[in-house]
Amino acid sequence: MTPKVIALGLWFLLPGVPCALSAERRCGWLGNPTPGNWSLLDRDGTWLLSSQGGHEAEGMEAMPDMTGAGWVVTNGVSYGHGCACLTVETDAQGRRILRLLAAQTLPLARCRADRSLPPP
Repeated sequence: MTPKVIALGLWFLLPGVPCALSAERRCGWLGNPTPGNWSLLDRDGTWLLSSQGGHEAEGMEAMPDMTGAGWVVTNGVSYGHGCACLTVETDAQGRRILRLLAAQTLPLARCRADRSLPPP
């Protein structure tokens, strides 16, 4: 084995480095309280999608307009929260979404009726 192959193999053993990413579907309260700040609150807790000047999940530029029907404005003209399902790759230990693959809006009633979700 070459040193490159050995080093690559050892990279996956480092703490905090995901060994393999797999897509998962997470549903809950999608929040965008201020510019550049997005999170998803689901049954497992809060997942960071992006923070202004900090982390930003790959694929955020493909986030569809979520501010249509079913979006609750809490700040300014369009910042607030809604109910959504996201297909994502995550860093479970850091509670971060690493890649956004797809997003779908849901009626607010669905999140409101889900007893496993805290209020937004």
